[in-house]
Amino acid sequence: MFGQRLRHARRARGLTLAELGARVGRAASVLSLLENGRREPKLSLVEALAAALSVPPGELLRKQPPSRRAQLEIALADAQRDPAYADLGLPYLRAGARVPNDVLEHVVALQAELRRQRVKPTATPEEAREANVDLRAMMRERGNYFAPIEQAAAEALAAAGYAGGALSQGLLLSVVRHHGFSVKYVHDLPRSVRSVTDLRNRRIYLKQESLGMHTPRTVLLQTLGHFVLGHSAPLDFADFLRQRVEANYFAAAVLVPEEPAARFLREARDARSLSVEDLRDVFAVSYEMAAHRFTNLATHHLGLPCHFVKNDAGGIIYKAYENDGVVFPADEAGAIEGQRMCREWSGRQVFAAADRFSPLYQYSDTPSGTYWCVAFVDPGPERDFAITLGVPFEHSRWFRGRETVKRVTSACPDGECCQRPPARLAARWEGLAWPSARAHSHILSALPRGSFPGVDEADVYSFLEKHEQD
Repeated sequence: MFGQRLRHARRARGLTLAELGARVGRAASVLSLLENGRREPKLSLVEALAAALSVPPGELLRKQPPSRRAQLEIALADAQRDPAYADLGLPYLRAGARVPNDVLEHVVALQAELRRQRVKPTATPEEAREANVDLRAMMRERGNYFAPIEQAAAEALAAAGYAGGALSQGLLLSVVRHHGFSVKYVHDLPRSVRSVTDLRNRRIYLKQESLGMHTPRTVLLQTLGHFVLGHSAPLDFADFLRQRVEANYFAAAVLVPEEPAARFLREARDARSLSVEDLRDVFAVSYEMAAHRFTNLATHHLGLPCHFVKNDAGGIIYKAYENDGVVFPADEAGAIEGQRMCREWSGRQVFAAADRFSPLYQYSDTPSGTYWCVAFVDPGPERDFAITLGVPFEHSRWFRGRETVKRVTSACPDGECCQRPPARLAARWEGLAWPSARAHSHILSALPRGSFPGVDEADVYSFLEKHEQD
């Protein structure tokens, strides 16, 4: 980029390489190497060239191309270094003055499509689940704490003048503007996306609607996070998942900033009153974001191991994290997403509670230990999800709700626990039921084993038993 800006400034002043070289005491061949991007300039030379061309040094160091032509020439050079382009066996195309802009536009556009096809982040369900297993292992190893992203969020907030408390809409837009973007709300956003970013005009398009945890401001910060964290087009599905996790983390770290949130949690712990609900209310975020943000900070700042899970009313797990030893149901590859959790766990119990929209506290005795959990139903536009945060029994003393007397026993993943229908119901209904399975739409869903994959036979038999005499 420096070479392009140098050439543009030199030609704008009608100077040859030799004439500019004479002004700065350098040979024309040296300046040619600079202009063609084959040599990096020293700061002293940048200052000398800027003085000779009567421009500020920053003008030569700007990251934007000086013209559309320069942008195309840079893109063409990048394209011809791409292995996929080299595999075509085409001769090198020099972007000389006689090559029209239209030709460069066509070549660059074709290469962009070639690259897009090559790095398209598709995956089979098996590959997707394996990628998610690897990603979760990395998160567990870090205690779900990412210091570089925390730092990036803190710097973004500091630049916008954040002083504490919940992030206002005005401050949010200041964060976005600081990174060179504007925001436009539209009603006709494609149904398959949460946002669309116009990189040419640095504009982020959003729809003014909430999608569960993904409120417009959350989606806006998730989108911005990709650019703040330097993401490029995903190389594969694993890369896509990693980028999504990092962008989501950035959004949460901006909306629930580390320093005030950690201070708030430490004070609550000392008062033995830790609560996801309070974290949600203080920073004005969804329950899901508050619970997930708790997992980011709890181990690093409070020394608390914990687990998090998001599931629907049928017990199908959509998201999960743990570093406290709890054992989630998993397939042979170790994938959790798409599996059905034990019906005794709080994430399923909360849907049957008398007040399903209040937190449900319970202790669960499991093969891996006893855990205290709080589950809450987060309403969604299409379906409700239960959000569960749990810790080992010995750490329950720091939480509000520890006095609950609700206690259950779960033997899962032992099939005798809840995955098989009770013997009495099975004897009455086996072979006499024909349920029609509801198709799973979640990309990571795994169909459980059974005569009718995806069907919870225990629920089916219980339903038939209940309605037999109707």
